Amino acid sequence: MARWSMYTCGALSLLLLIVSVVLLVAHTFMDTVERQVKKATVLKNGTEVFDSWVNPPPPIYMQFYFFNVTNPLEVLNGEKPEVDEIGPYTYREYRPKEDIDFLENGTEVSAVNPKTYVFEPDKSVGDPEEDLIRTINIPIVTLMEISKNNKYFKYIRPILEAVLKTYNEGVFLTRPVHELLWGYKDPVLSLVHAVVPSISEMFGLFYKMNTTNDGTYVFLSGSEAYLDFSRIVKWQGKRNLSWWTSDSCNMINGTDGTSFHPLIDKDDILYVFSSDLCRSIFAVYEASDNVKGIPVYRFTPPAKVFANITINPGNAGFCVPEGNCLPSGLLNVSMCKEGAPIILSQPHFYQAEKSIISSIVGIHPKKEYHETFMDINPLTGMLIRGAKRMQVNVYIKPIPEYEITSKIQTLYFPVMYLNESVLIDDQSAAKLKLVLLEARVVANVPFIIMAFGLLFGIVFVVFVCRPSRTREEGTEDERGPLIRTS
Repeated sequence: MARWSMYTCGALSLLLLIVSVVLLVAHTFMDTVERQVKKATVLKNGTEVFDSWVNPPPPIYMQFYFFNVTNPLEVLNGEKPEVDEIGPYTYREYRPKEDIDFLENGTEVSAVNPKTYVFEPDKSVGDPEEDLIRTINIPIVTLMEISKNNKYFKYIRPILEAVLKTYNEGVFLTRPVHELLWGYKDPVLSLVHAVVPSISEMFGLFYKMNTTNDGTYVFLSGSEAYLDFSRIVKWQGKRNLSWWTSDSCNMINGTDGTSFHPLIDKDDILYVFSSDLCRSIFAVYEASDNVKGIPVYRFTPPAKVFANITINPGNAGFCVPEGNCLPSGLLNVSMCKEGAPIILSQPHFYQAEKSIISSIVGIHPKKEYHETFMDINPLTGMLIRGAKRMQVNVYIKPIPEYEITSKIQTLYFPVMYLNESVLIDDQSAAKLKLVLLEARVVANVPFIIMAFGLLFGIVFVVFVCRPSRTREEGTEDERGPLIRTS
C-alpha cells in the first residue's frame, strides 16, 4: 500500500508539473483574462464601464494659482518682474457627458462634456470674491497687439493712448480672483466695443467656461478594436484642427484623458487631446507605483512634447505664424484664443529653457508640484490618479506705437496656472481591487497547479528517502515473531 501511494504521488507530481508548464507556455489562463477585459471594455449602454465613462465617480478638483506682481512700475522701466504665488483657489469640477448618441451601429458615440465648477472654501487660501490680484492687463495688451494690423486701428489707438496716459499702471490691473477667472465688464473693452462690435466688452480667463461645453465629441466605442476604446475621432464636427501649420500637428489623437484602452504596456505611447491646449499631446511610461492598493503605471509628457524644433523637428508645425518658433517649454495658442497673445507652458515654466525661468523673479519649477502625470491601472486602463497642470502666460514686448511700453523687456509674463487633479474614491477602489483579485486568481491557476505538483513531488521524495531500516522493521512487525516460545 505504501509503495502504491509513493508511485501515485510521483506520477501525479510529474503530471501536474507538466500541465502547469504547458499552461504557462500557452498563456491559456492569462489569455482568458485578457479576452474578458477586452470584451468588457466597450462603450455600451447599461454597462458599468459605460456608466463610469458618462459620469466618472472619483471627485475632480480644479485649483487655480495666481502670480501677483509686486513691482509693476519697475517693470514698466525695464526691470525684471517680481511675482508671488497666491493660491490655491479650489473648485469641485463636475463633468458628466450629455446628449449621448450611438452612431455607426454602436462603433461610435457622440457626446458633449459640460463642466461645472463649485467653489470649495475649505480647500482654498481665501475668498475669490475679495482677494485681489495685480497682474498683466490682458485686454489692454491684446488690444495693443491686434490694433497694429486692424482696420479700426485709427479708432482704437486714441482710446488706448488716453487710458494709458490717465492710469500710470495701465499695462497692469488689480481685480478680484473671481473676476479674473469668470469674467467682468472691462471699461476699455466697452469703449472699443462701441467702435468695433466684434470685440467683446467682457473678459475672464474662464469666461463662459462654467456650466458650458466646448463642443460635440465623437468617440470610438472599442467594439471593433480594444485599442480604440474612447478614442476621439471628431471634435466640433471636424476630424482635424486648422490652427497649426502641418497636418501632423493638426491631428486629433487619443482620448480626452479620463479613460484609456485596457492592457497597457510600458512601451505604449498614450495620446490625449485637450481643447484647452488646442492640440494633442502624448505621454510615456515613467515609473510603476501603487495607489490605494491598486498597481499603476505612471505616464508623463516628456520634455520633447513642448521642445523647440532643434530638439524636436516635428514641433515645427506649432510655430505660428509659420517659422515663428518659441523656446522650449512654450506653446503659442493665440490662433485659437481670438488673437490674444496667450502663451501656454507648464507651471513655473517647468521643462522650459533656463533663460525663460530666470526672466521672472519668484519662479521655482519643481517636478513633484508642476508636472502633468497620469497613474493608470495597466490591466483595465482606468485612470486611478492624475493631474493636468498648465500655466497661462502673456507675451509682452515694446510696441513702438505705444510709448508706455518702450522700456518693457520682451517677456513671457506668467498670469496663473491650474492644477486639475483626480484620485479614485474608496468605493471605486474597493470594486476595482476585487476585479483585479479575481483576474489574478484566474491568471495564476498554472502556478497553483505547479504548487500542487511540487507538493506531491515533496511527498514522493519523502517516501523514497525514508530509511530502509524503518521499512524493514515495519515489515517484521506485520509478519510477527519467527520463533515460538514454549
